Amino acid sequence: MTEPTRAPHPQEALIPAPPAAPQRMRGGTERMRGGTERTRGSAERARGTAERARGSASRAGAAKGAREAAPDLPVARVVVDTPLPHLDRPFDYLVPTTMDAEAVPGCRVRVRFAGQLADGYLLERLSDSEHEGRLSFLERVISPEPVLTPDIARLARAVADRYAGTMPDVLRLAVPPRHARVEAEARTPARRAASPGVAGGDVSPPAAEPLDETADVGGPPSGPIEGAGPTEQGAGPAEQDGAREDAVPTDQGTGLTGLTGQDAGPTEQDGPREDAVPAASIHGESIHAASIHGETTPGEAAPHEAAGRRAARAYGDAWRAYPAGASFLEALAEGRAPRAVWTALPGTDAAGPSWPLAIAAAARATLDGGRGVVVVVPDGKDVALVTAALGETPHVAITADLGPAERYRRWLKALRGEIGIVVGNRPAAYAPVRRLGLAVVWDDGDDLHAERHAPYPHTREVLGLRAYQAGAGLLVGGYSRTAEATALAETGWAVPLVPDRAAVRARAPRVRPAGGDAELARDHAARAARLPSLAWRALREGLEHGPVLVQVPRRGYLPALACRHCRAPARCSGLPAVRPVPAPGAADPVLAEPVSADPVLTDPVVTGSGSTEPVVTRSGLARSAPAEPRAAGPVCSGPLALRGGHAVPYCRWCGRIAGDWRCPSCGGTGVRAVVVGARRTAEELGRAFPSVAVRTSGRDGVLATVSGAPALVVATPGAEPVPDGGYAAAVLLDGWALLGRPDLRAAEEALRRWMNAAALLRPAGELVVLADAAVPAVQALLRWDPVTFAERELDERAELGFPPAVRMATLTGPGAAVRETLASAGLPPAAQVLGPVPVEDGLERAMVRVPRHLGSALARALKGASGVRSARKAPDVVRVNIDPLDLI
Repeated sequence: MTEPTRAPHPQEALIPAPPAAPQRMRGGTERMRGGTERTRGSAERARGTAERARGSASRAGAAKGAREAAPDLPVARVVVDTPLPHLDRPFDYLVPTTMDAEAVPGCRVRVRFAGQLADGYLLERLSDSEHEGRLSFLERVISPEPVLTPDIARLARAVADRYAGTMPDVLRLAVPPRHARVEAEARTPARRAASPGVAGGDVSPPAAEPLDETADVGGPPSGPIEGAGPTEQGAGPAEQDGAREDAVPTDQGTGLTGLTGQDAGPTEQDGPREDAVPAASIHGESIHAASIHGETTPGEAAPHEAAGRRAARAYGDAWRAYPAGASFLEALAEGRAPRAVWTALPGTDAAGPSWPLAIAAAARATLDGGRGVVVVVPDGKDVALVTAALGETPHVAITADLGPAERYRRWLKALRGEIGIVVGNRPAAYAPVRRLGLAVVWDDGDDLHAERHAPYPHTREVLGLRAYQAGAGLLVGGYSRTAEATALAETGWAVPLVPDRAAVRARAPRVRPAGGDAELARDHAARAARLPSLAWRALREGLEHGPVLVQVPRRGYLPALACRHCRAPARCSGLPAVRPVPAPGAADPVLAEPVSADPVLTDPVVTGSGSTEPVVTRSGLARSAPAEPRAAGPVCSGPLALRGGHAVPYCRWCGRIAGDWRCPSCGGTGVRAVVVGARRTAEELGRAFPSVAVRTSGRDGVLATVSGAPALVVATPGAEPVPDGGYAAAVLLDGWALLGRPDLRAAEEALRRWMNAAALLRPAGELVVLADAAVPAVQALLRWDPVTFAERELDERAELGFPPAVRMATLTGPGAAVRETLASAGLPPAAQVLGPVPVEDGLERAMVRVPRHLGSALARALKGASGVRSARKAPDVVRVNIDPLDLI
């Protein structure tokens, strides 16, 4: 299928025309000379391209401001920033002589694309183009700074292929916006001395390391749809049916090579498989992950134990509790590339948590080996911990709270080779660190590692792909372990790095579940109470020695309400407003009524679920809310909530103040809490302990640290501040709220959140969890054994056919568009399609499941279907997400 031919643009008058046909040679000598000319190969074709460009420019006339192509490497291969999937491929342009020195591989350029100006990145300079037609000139070099390195360009291509996305979408995640003033700042003397010259036409940055191409990889969709634009890898305006899959970089040009093919990932682009993923290679030396245990590979001697002890002494005691820790550090210091799934040691002492010190030691060992490090953690609080652990070791921290100028300045330091360690959040996974030797992702189960923008990659997978391509080491760490990390270890692509059990027993907290049989026999009210006597004792005794942590799964005050009489959920009954409603949380003076101040934690109300719920009374409402113009249509039906003790219920969906709410089942007007949030919990704890300071950390403000003085710290999961010297005790409330979520990862996520909070306790501190002791996640917390739990979780998912045992994709959009995409995708024969089924806002969602070895085929099929819809200019958008975190 082709698009209609557009009218020529006036600028195209300057585009070179095809060369005239050669005149017939006369005489034997001329015929022999013609034969010689036809056999001269690529060098003559290169000169022919330049001559065609100069000839066309001269024919256009100097009066028209014609441009001439650069004499050396006149063809620029550009990836254009376009959101259209069917145009996800490089295009060829001519480099004018005026831009010859600035048009270096990796720089930002502006080109004319489909009649409009568009930005892009120059991938490489070539001596010839496969297209014999006319080529457009570059319009402008935005900046000569080579911001797109060969490694990051290959990584962006691999990530796009794995997640059925486009390379421009990944580059928007990888390369920060340009800040001209920062870019123009004076370079350091070291940078100026190391800057390569451009004399003699050498415009290439350092070449990328070679890749192992033996793994099964994803490629471009077969038969991509044609679209408007200049030339695609030499295809010209009348494009061929896609890029040549057999194209191999040659010595015709310089730049970001290896992008016309596809790059393999750490797990065959589909997951870890021993039969598909060869060991990484550095300087010709085969590196297997098992080497961190001191095991030998063919032709390699086992490291001496004394050397391992010296390595441990050189980088501190952070890895002393790990039997393979010394071997891991030694492998990094020798420039090798070990890959490990790391289960961190619990406990927080005067030096703080142990995991930042361990990461810092591994980073220093990698620097000693002459290579760089990228460390990615979930949030700014964790970035601060790693930065403090690194101390005087040269590094930069890149976080979202930095301004555009400072963020770009620090990113440029890594790009220019001034810094060898980059620490940051999700975008730091693409930091242009030179000679990457180690990629670290901490707490890979945190949903902050999942990108919110297309193509929705996960940090763990991005760093895995990057480590494989660069021949670097990979460290996936956390207190708990995800099923995906366990799959890496079980297939042998990475090895487990766990602490000694004696060290775990010495530092792990003493866990006491409030739902245990012994505790229930001792306290009959413990089954119904939200805060049983066991938790009260832990709070009182812990406050005698220091701060105490109270983890509450839900934020807010009372985030869910129900009818006081019949327990039916309280939902909004209003129609959609035709104008904005008042700001949520602004109490209506007519409707505001104090809520009962009876302490919830000391005077519980038992619900049918066995949890304690506070009662909120609403009596004597004489007037209702002022009438608002409402549009006709279905009612909102959103959940009602309370923002404070003196507020009236409001809808969490539309923001409407529901002061006139009446239960549709029984007609009652009183409401009670179904779920108690962190702010309500802090309010009630403050009444119970009037002489103790109560501090909250959550959505309204996250505390990074707290002092070692006695205090009650109420926090939501992930917002727990790090205490000086560790918490004396901790109470994990409402375990049922985490375990009962309708989510495939509910148990795994509950254990992760519990262990992250429990690890902040002092060694052997007391931890009370309000959950049934028979639940597997609680048992894993009791034994502090996340490995066995993760292995069991992986086995169950394999039996049921869920990731990571399989590859799954979700397609979300209007029903007709989803069905059309599935019909045109050309899915693999083994694919299973589940749905489509209705979801919110009138959309539908379908899931496609394939075995892991068909993951690349699934991504290609879905990307091809997206390209078809893009070429047809389909109005409805279908969101494609490969292996999303939320499947249920």
